[in-house]
Amino acid sequence: MEILHRQTLQLDDKEIVSRILEGEKELYEILLRRYNQTLFRAIRSYINEQVDVEDAMQNTYLRAYEKLNQYRGESAFHTWLIRIGINEALKHLRSRKKRQNLFSVNDEDHTSNIIQLSDQKMMNPEMKVIQGETRRLIEKAIDQLPEKYRTVYMLREVEGIPNSEIADCLDISESNVKVRLHRAKTLLKETLYNLSLTTEVFEFGNTHCDLLVARVMQLI
Repeated sequence: MEILHRQTLQLDDKEIVSRILEGEKELYEILLRRYNQTLFRAIRSYINEQVDVEDAMQNTYLRAYEKLNQYRGESAFHTWLIRIGINEALKHLRSRKKRQNLFSVNDEDHTSNIIQLSDQKMMNPEMKVIQGETRRLIEKAIDQLPEKYRTVYMLREVEGIPNSEIADCLDISESNVKVRLHRAKTLLKETLYNLSLTTEVFEFGNTHCDLLVARVMQLI
């Protein structure tokens, strides 16, 4: 893989697009790396299976490259890219629905990492386990949101995209974005509460139990 010059990495999206169209297609790698996370989260809000998300991402980048001369810079590049990504995700869902109707295939849902938590390098093993369990709980709750709420929540709360850009991506009003976001948060709280009811709290087990047993046995 060609190593891109540090100054090149600082170019803004419009300039990169312009130079790609002039023949420097290797600069497209910058846009891929710059927006991989954003695109992943946008598509992941529609599709659960990791391999299908990656396929949709690949198709999105290929489609965007083919249409790069159509990007006018009227909106942010990532907004334009997300719109293409959402179309690819919806296309995948339509295709899957057709397959299900023809073959009665039941798809399995696979959990993917969609939320970046704090750096775990400085955490002890117990804290890493807690972080991992918390992340899985949140991801499960987000996955249970209806699609239209899940997408807005992912783009706004997880990825941090402004409401105005989300409205542009989804072709809805900004006020509609706010309504969906509020509803998503309400549903998420309810889901997390319901999930918590199935989780034992203040459980004295695992490492704590082992350490206490060991200490007592040494003292008797």
